[in-house]
Order: sequence, then structure tokens, then C-alpha cells
Amino acid sequence: MGHPLEAAHVCVLGGGRSGEREVSLTSAREIAAALSTPTDPEDRRGPRCVTTVEVGEDGRWRAGGDEPLPPGRALGGLADVDVFFSGLHGGEGEDGTLQALFALHGHAFTGSGVAASAVAMDKVFARELVASSGLRVAAGARFSRMDWSDDRERVLERVRALATGSGWAVKPRGGGSSVGVSVLQDPSELPQALETALEWDEEVLVEAGVDGLEVAAGVLEERGRPRALPLVEIHPKDGGFFDYREKYAADGAREVCPAQELSAELVARVQADAVRAHQVLRASGYSRTDFLVPKAADGSWEAPVFLELNTLPGMTPRSLLPQAAAAAGLDFRSLCLAIAAEALG
Repeated sequence: MGHPLEAAHVCVLGGGRSGEREVSLTSAREIAAALSTPTDPEDRRGPRCVTTVEVGEDGRWRAGGDEPLPPGRALGGLADVDVFFSGLHGGEGEDGTLQALFALHGHAFTGSGVAASAVAMDKVFARELVASSGLRVAAGARFSRMDWSDDRERVLERVRALATGSGWAVKPRGGGSSVGVSVLQDPSELPQALETALEWDEEVLVEAGVDGLEVAAGVLEERGRPRALPLVEIHPKDGGFFDYREKYAADGAREVCPAQELSAELVARVQADAVRAHQVLRASGYSRTDFLVPKAADGSWEAPVFLELNTLPGMTPRSLLPQAAAAAGLDFRSLCLAIAAEALG
């Protein structure tokens, strides 16, 4: 039996050194506020203590007004923390590095473990694993910075060969929140798209473009059993790409939850694929998997195409997982409490 949440000290982390730092800081503030603030006077479900740590751009941790310290030393001053709730996104906060630090020091933490975090962050490994389990992925190829430097024309030739009439998606091999990602139709834009992605990672993944409806499928575990949440449909403005701004700006993409355009059967298929991806990648606690659902020439929907699985999805007011949880009857405070309780076991 795990530690009861009502007696627990929860420490929320935000910030970090990735391109998603500002989103992470917002997530951490929202999580800490939700854990600390009862929704009504009778709500006594919260932890006994909630503290926050900001991970600086130099990697040092600042707890309250204390002096910033290297992570290992900072943990020494947080020995009474029962569970660390990570509001970090991307980089060392999501790729298994932070998870390894917690595991090494014997601390409970929210989200997936070391291996699952590392594999899910790696877009190449993740797509290979889910494809081997039967999920559909777009045609793709990966290239290193050295490949690009040595023979640009050969790289461009291979990329052009992927095209199916819907252009390309060019992505850094790691990272999230669509940082460094380009979706394009014009082959003349490919060199710049590759350069942009290579600014964020040593390798890039290029996939054939897919025209379709983007949906986000959240998965939440209860006592280790994953269940799919309602789907969120994503409608970028002017039919554009669901990029960083569309995700987080107040006037960004329109999101619909639960999904309205797909049949009940197709919704169930996407949800089942999300649970399968969660299990195949050995995610734990919670996750969000993004898919594109293409349309055939006759207007019928086709099988969903896996895009990526997020082990630490956003927890901002506009984030997709909280929207899906709300549609399932779980308000934001209840969602945060459930995630923390699951991590405590």
C-alpha cells in the first residue's frame, strides 16, 4: 500500500532548459495551485504540503527563496518530499534524465520511468516500436547533421521520394511542443526546414505528409490500469499546422472535446491505439498520444496514423489532457490529485 496523498509532501517542478521552458513554468504553476486549492470547503483531498522548484536555464534548482543548487545537492534538502510532480516538458525533464536522477535517489515521481521516457522522446525509436505492434505510421526516414553536411542533394533526393502528394513533416528527432517542426508542401522549402530541425537536434525525422484530422488521445492510469479519455479534435486556424503558437496562444487552434467528426467506432479505434501505444512504450501514470486520421478520396475516414506519444503532456489551461479529463468528469484539481496519488502507489 502506498503513502496516502493526504499525508504527503508533493514537490512540483517547472522550467528547465528545453525550448518548452515557458510552457513548463505555466504547467507547474497550474499544478501547484490545483493541488493546494480545494474546490469547496468540504474538499479535503489535497496533500498536506505542496512546494515548488524552478529548474533554471543553467540546470540548477531553486526551491522557494533558497540559493540555486545542482540537482543532486538540491535533492538533499528535499528529503521529506514524498512525491515529485514533474511539470517539465521536453529536454532533460522528459527524456529520462530527470527520471534517472529520481530513481537513483529512491524518490517517487509522476509520469513514466527512465526507459519509457527516453524511448517516447525519441521519435524514431517510438515510431518503430508502435509500428511493430500494428499501429499505422507515415513513410519516413532519418538523417543526421553529418548526412546533411556531407551530401545535401542526396538527402533531398531521399526526402522528395517520400512525398505522396501531401508534402512532408520535418521534425527534430527529440523534443516536443512542435519546437523545430515544419510541415510543408513546397519542395523548395525543404532545405530551410531541415536546417531548422537540425538546430534542435543532431538528427531529424522526415515523414510523408498526411492530410487529415488531428486528434489527441489521453490515457490515465488507475492502480496501474490504463484507460482512454475522450478524444480532442484539433482545428488549426486557416487549416494550418498545429505548431507552438497554435498550441498555446489564446487565439490559437480550436479544440473540440469530445470529438464530433468521427464515428463512435473510429473514436474507439483511436482510443484503443492510444492505450496500445501507452503499453508498448511502457508509459506509466498518464500520457497523450497524437494521431492524424486521414480521409479517403470517397470521403470515408481511414485508419489513424500515429504521430507521437507524450509522457509529460502539457498541464496549462489550454492543454489537451486536462480538456479530455474534464470531458470524462474529472476537473483539473481532481486530475492532478489522481496523477499524484498514482505515483505514490
